[in-house]
Amino acid sequence: MREAEVIVIGAGMVGAAAAYGLARRGLRPLVVDGGDLDYRAARGNGGLVWVQGKGLDMAPYQWLTRRSSDLWPELAAQLVQIAGDIQYQRRGGVTLCLGEEELASREGTLMRLHNRPGGSERDFEMLDRAGLEKLMPGVPFGPDVAGASYCWRDGHVDPLRLLLALQRGIKELGGTLLSDQPVRAITREQGIFKVRTDKGMHGAAKILIAAGNGSGALARQVGLDVPVRPQRGQMLITERFAPILPLPAGGIRQTGEGTFQIGATQEEVGYDLATSVDAAATMARRTVQALPFLGRAKLVRHWSALRVMTPDGHPIYAQSESHPGAFVALCHSGITLAAAHSEMLADAVAAGGFPDEISPFHHRRFDVQKAA
Repeated sequence: MREAEVIVIGAGMVGAAAAYGLARRGLRPLVVDGGDLDYRAARGNGGLVWVQGKGLDMAPYQWLTRRSSDLWPELAAQLVQIAGDIQYQRRGGVTLCLGEEELASREGTLMRLHNRPGGSERDFEMLDRAGLEKLMPGVPFGPDVAGASYCWRDGHVDPLRLLLALQRGIKELGGTLLSDQPVRAITREQGIFKVRTDKGMHGAAKILIAAGNGSGALARQVGLDVPVRPQRGQMLITERFAPILPLPAGGIRQTGEGTFQIGATQEEVGYDLATSVDAAATMARRTVQALPFLGRAKLVRHWSALRVMTPDGHPIYAQSESHPGAFVALCHSGITLAAAHSEMLADAVAAGGFPDEISPFHHRRFDVQKAA
């Protein structure tokens, strides 16, 4: 049996970020990952480090995303030293609004978030058409674009380069990454968790379950009943263009290679990974309204992936009461929260418990909502 101080189950965005943070703390994590054909949320994220609009109905989530955004520059600097350019930029981001009614609605939403008890500092501003053109000169916006909301904390990164850098960092800092080893069972004997895979048994005093949509079944084996479901997101990639869009615009961003990434949908279809012409048309239609020049762009890829969703869409972080030392982490914002996971989540697992500011993310909140 291979032994470690801590085992992380899952090497996607959440597991890799947490394991990287644990490795930086000298804990030499053992990361056990599944196969290439597993459902992986990391295949379908948009690469956004996004703050604006988050936490409208949960102030702690607003705080967490802002905190992670502020930690991101340091994480990026570390990863560049390990793996080279991950194409991280924090120049702000915009949400384009089509028509005055949409612009007014967007402002109302952000002001409610700002004004509510526990709301954030005002790190956003509303831009009319002239203000948007001043912020992003030379971008040929469509006539329907009335303006945008802008947040200086927003940014983006290449998600594949990020994941590679995190995984490389784990190994360079003394951790171990085992691929193609889906976990079949978790047991606990004399204070040691035993994690069984098809290729062997691994043991540790602590485990972190970060296996995305597979986390529910694994967490139940250590006394954690976490509600999680898949949500399909379809995305598009265009051919390459010369740099023209300097900031990510919500569901539209220009990558470091010059392609435009467009998406994503939010579909409750279970574990169906199919793509559809209707979804592509819907995404393309709004994109062309905002940026008409993309109407002549060639699409080079259309794909889908499954997000990891909780009932309210916010993260779950918990430690088992019946199996102390067993932790679970679930979220659909793996890119935005990567910096927080490498710091706060890693600290919590290393220390053996979550700080008070993370307590609102325990899944017991859903029991309270049902009782109400």
